[in-house]
Amino acid sequence: MNAIDEQPMSPAQLRQCSVAELVKSAQDGNREAFGELFERYRGGIVALAMRKVRDGDEAEELAQDVFMQAMQKINQLRVPEAFGGWLRQILHRMAINRITRHRGAVVCDPETLEATCAADATPETFAQDREEAAAVRSGIGRLNEMDRDTLNAFYLNGQTLVEMSDAFAAPVGTIKRRLHVARKRLAKEIDVMQAV
Repeated sequence: MNAIDEQPMSPAQLRQCSVAELVKSAQDGNREAFGELFERYRGGIVALAMRKVRDGDEAEELAQDVFMQAMQKINQLRVPEAFGGWLRQILHRMAINRITRHRGAVVCDPETLEATCAADATPETFAQDREEAAAVRSGIGRLNEMDRDTLNAFYLNGQTLVEMSDAFAAPVGTIKRRLHVARKRLAKEIDVMQAV
């Protein structure tokens, strides 16, 4: 047991701890330690989320989801010093999930559409959105057939894991793994395209 876990610490004392100490303490169940990690990394994660989704409310929500995921999976982090990079990886995956999931078209009458359109949308934001959507579609197009079918079934067709299990004649655990692998491959494809 290290010094951070022996007795409750004040916020000032928590601020003096290293990231690795805070992670180890959070892995031992110390919520205050995770709260300090949240305070240290929140601003950077929100800013990165904003670059990914380009909407303030959506970025805040995405950042909250990232920290919830991190809190639930903190025990999976094997290198406590890598907490910041691990958070960014979670954000990257979750941003891809959101972008891919929100691609479906919504049918509505013109009056409703006009009433709900944001007045501050600019041609530049439309172009950026189209560019991101094209990058995702292009990335999916370069994946192997299984990855493509898995992502399309889940994100575009809205199938549940159980429905996919039936359709692909594979256990739900296999479907989850396929989704995880396909998302990682898609992220790499998009990163490669953006680097060019």
